[in-house]
Parts: sequence; structure tokens; C-alpha cells
Amino acid sequence: MRAVIQRVSEARVIVGAEVVGQVERGLLVLVCAQPQDTAGTAQKFLDKLLRLRIFADEQGKMNRSVQDVNGGVLLVSQFTLAADVSRGTRPGFSGAATPAFAREWFDHLVHLARQAHPHVATGVFAADMQVHLVNDGPVTIPIDM
Repeated sequence: MRAVIQRVSEARVIVGAEVVGQVERGLLVLVCAQPQDTAGTAQKFLDKLLRLRIFADEQGKMNRSVQDVNGGVLLVSQFTLAADVSRGTRPGFSGAATPAFAREWFDHLVHLARQAHPHVATGVFAADMQVHLVNDGPVTIPIDM
């Protein structure tokens, strides 16, 4: 599993002309399922994501989690995070999970997230999405699990 986590003051996903997911202060999480991922990988990632201390405390230090600040989590499936550009200039995506597996894994992650956190939104799996965000900081954290 590969993810890019961005601390945002706001983020939204648009499909066509419709806003399908949005959060105010919180996290925009771009997620790529990989063939070796399991339900355990999803749970381990979610545990880390919800407790990741990247929000400022009263002294301005990154010491609070999205749970501590009651922030939103916007999960967006993005297979292009598995891009391999080591040879040539056209990315290869053999490191990404198959679409069927990725959809199942992503849906499981979303289910877990909604059970654990009150403010969870998503994009639309496999849709052509427009992602708008205001990166706060900027703070951007890549994670491979």
C-alpha cells in the first residue's frame, strides 16, 4: 500500500459537475492498493493515519492527530501512485493491484475509517476526478506499508 497524506485546510473531489466528497480542516489521503495488501494492511494504515501527529498544538508543534482536532479525512483511490518510471518516460503500473482487488481493498479501508472516525468522505473509485485542495503548511507525508 502506498499513500500520500496532505494536511489541508479544505479539500473536495468533483466528478462531472458534482462535489462527491469534501472536508474542511483535516487530511486528504491519496491511496494506492498493491497486490500484497491485506485487510491487516488496511487496518494498520488506518491506525497510523488517525494517530499521525501532524497538526499543531498550542505551542505550534506538530503534536496533534486528525482525531485530536476533530478533522475530516478525504480518502481518494489513486492507482498512479504505483507508477514505475525507472525505464523510459511512460509510467508502468504493474505495481498496482488489479482494479477488482483495489476496489475491494479501498472499500474495506473506507468501511474501517467510517467505523473509527466521524468525518470521512471519499472520491469515486475509478472515476475521472478533479481534486481541489488547500495544503496547510504545506505538510505532505508519503507512506509505504
